[in-house]
Amino acid sequence: MTVNNEIGVKQPISDIGAICSSNKVFFHTDAAQAVGKIPLDVSDMKIDLMSISGHKIYGPKGVGAIYVRRRPRVRVEPIQSGGGQERGLRSGTYDHKRISLLADRLITKIISEIPDVVMNGDPMDRYPGCINLSFAYVEGESLLMALKDVALSSGSACTSASLEPSYVLRAIGTDEDLAHSSIRFGIGRFTTEEEVDYTVNKCIQHVKRLREMSPLWEMVQDGIDLKSIKWTQH
Repeated sequence: MTVNNEIGVKQPISDIGAICSSNKVFFHTDAAQAVGKIPLDVSDMKIDLMSISGHKIYGPKGVGAIYVRRRPRVRVEPIQSGGGQERGLRSGTYDHKRISLLADRLITKIISEIPDVVMNGDPMDRYPGCINLSFAYVEGESLLMALKDVALSSGSACTSASLEPSYVLRAIGTDEDLAHSSIRFGIGRFTTEEEVDYTVNKCIQHVKRLREMSPLWEMVQDGIDLKSIKWTQH
C-alpha cells in the first residue's frame, strides 16, 4: 500500500521502487488511499503498476482503475476471459447507464431533426450500445461515404462488405428499400458526448443533402404515395 488504510502511514514507495527497478522486478502499489491526497510521480517512484479505487476520490463505489507503465512496457495477462473489453485486460459489459444516456442523446437528436427515420428492432428490449436506424429515401452506402470520418457500418462486421440488404432487417419485416438505407451506430467505452453530437450534426447535414438529390424524396414532398405507383423494369 502507498498509504496504509488503517493507520495512514506512508510507505517508502520511492525506495521500494528503486530496489525493484535495480533488480528488474515489476513494482505494483495499491494507491487507493493515496491518489489525490499526496503527491505521486510514477516515474520518479519507479512504479510499474498502480491500483486506484473510485470511492476514495468521491467516485462511485465498485469502480476502479489500474495504471500500467507503457515504457518499458509491462505486459498484463487478463485473469478472466470474455469479450476483450478494457483493451483486453478486463472483460465485462461496459458502463450501461452512461452508454444508455449517449444512445438516447443520439437517437432523440436525429429523430427530432430528420423526418422519416425508422429505428430498427425493439426500442425497449435492446442493448443501447448498438443502434440501427434507417433513413428513408437515402442510400445507406452513400451516407456511409459521406460520413467517412465517423466509424459506422451498414450491417454487422461479418456482412458489412456485402451490398445485399441486411438479412436480419429483412427477417424482422423491414422492406428492402429501408433495409438498404440502414446505418448501424456503435457506442462504447471511449465514446464522448462531443463525438455523439458531431455524428448527429453530420448525419443531419448529409441526409438533407442526399435527399435533395433524390427524385423519390421530391415525389414524397409533393404528396405522392410511392406505394401506389406500379414500377416497371426495362
